Amino acid sequence: MGREGRGDLMRRPPSVARVLERVTRTARDHELFGPGDRVLVSVSGGPDSVCLLYSLWHLRRLFRIELEVFHFDHRLRPGSAKDGDYVRRLADRLGLAFHLRAAEGAPGKGDSVESWARGRRNVAALDLAEELEAARIATGHTQDDQAETVLAWALMGDLRAIAPRVDRWVRPLIQVPRSEVDDFCGALRLRPRIDPTNRDPRILRNALRLKAIPAIERATRRSVREPLARTGELINEQQGELTHQMYELWPSVFEETEDGARLRAESLVSAPRVIALRLVRQAIFRCGHPSTHADAEAVLDLARGRPGRKRDLPSGLKARREREYVSVSRTSPESRV
Repeated sequence: MGREGRGDLMRRPPSVARVLERVTRTARDHELFGPGDRVLVSVSGGPDSVCLLYSLWHLRRLFRIELEVFHFDHRLRPGSAKDGDYVRRLADRLGLAFHLRAAEGAPGKGDSVESWARGRRNVAALDLAEELEAARIATGHTQDDQAETVLAWALMGDLRAIAPRVDRWVRPLIQVPRSEVDDFCGALRLRPRIDPTNRDPRILRNALRLKAIPAIERATRRSVREPLARTGELINEQQGELTHQMYELWPSVFEETEDGARLRAESLVSAPRVIALRLVRQAIFRCGHPSTHADAEAVLDLARGRPGRKRDLPSGLKARREREYVSVSRTSPESRV
């Protein structure tokens, strides 16, 4: 950080300067912003997103970015429109453009409310970013969110973490503990909105935050949030390297077809297992379907076996072992004959 920028931070309350220093380091380490970027800041009205908005507002000249504010009303609880009114007032106070979008419909029976809400919000944010020609969409994920994400995926038998940057999406607060978010808001006398659903232990993330992590910390007599977040950083580094290796093999393995894709069986079998699984999952994604570990395992099993075998994949696609390939299609093998 330059002398002028550092001096500016030193004049602010310590709890504010501490967050701004973390955000600046994260932004520079992961190249979150470029000069002249228009950044759409996703603000729910809760402490994390309010801290995000004010952090970026304080640093906007340092980063040379232009900010606009986005709020999404999920319409899942009475009075949710008041959150939008609150965020609008924040945007007006900071002299920023405000954009409101609202959900249509509701989650279906058996749907995950959390996944439904996140999906609708993300689509709305991406559509708005396209409309505004915004280079980045900033969200308020914190170091605590990283810890909870790592633990949640580990409980489901997978290794995943929140990346500081994925395409347009950036997470400037990913190295900021939630305790520092609260201190930041307190120092600036901000009064964020509190979403009562964040206290519902039936939601996995809430159960981990409210019960599981505190219980682990009591039992071990040590904080686990920061170590779990560091594990998330290691996961991201490893995933990045594995993705690089996967794309080195990609041209020799993958072929697009009229109704899906096909993968060279010999190349899949000879590749390291972790890379082969990634190749299959990426191929299924290219077919327009979300992929699962079970999908990838099924395709690898076909690649190891004899021609003629076929499987219905959990994703809804059809897979068949051909002479040199495993085909993955949106239609049955027989319907293509």
